[in-house]
Amino acid sequence: MQRLAFAFLAGGLFGAGLFVSGMTDTAKVQGWLDVFGDWDPTLAFVMGGAILPMALAWALTRGRAPLVGGSFPTRSEPRLGRNLVLGSTLFGAGWGLAGLCPGPSVASLSYGGWPHWLFFAAMLAGMFAAPRVRARLDKALPAG
Repeated sequence: MQRLAFAFLAGGLFGAGLFVSGMTDTAKVQGWLDVFGDWDPTLAFVMGGAILPMALAWALTRGRAPLVGGSFPTRSEPRLGRNLVLGSTLFGAGWGLAGLCPGPSVASLSYGGWPHWLFFAAMLAGMFAAPRVRARLDKALPAG
């Protein structure tokens, strides 16, 4: 129960941070991506505010266990491959076109209206289809 309470608290804090930072505002996100037009650089502070504490957290938790049990995720190998390139491209295209990514889309469901619900449904459909599409691609085009 304690683990669920911490997860709820962390999720709520994360959602509030997304809202306060403007990450749930599709126009602000698209303004950040419009580097050749009316560029809005304010989300760089959001990115820095996320990357710096996470780098510190990775450094401080090396060799430790969480207070409420379990284990911290291991770092992934910094390997550039087909899956990373394809996934990053699809994620970036969706983020640029819609102005939302998974976290902000969930955070904006309560006030974003039907377009946010439509994006959320499409995102869930993509998450459901992705493993099946990947299995077919891996079978048809083996990596390496």
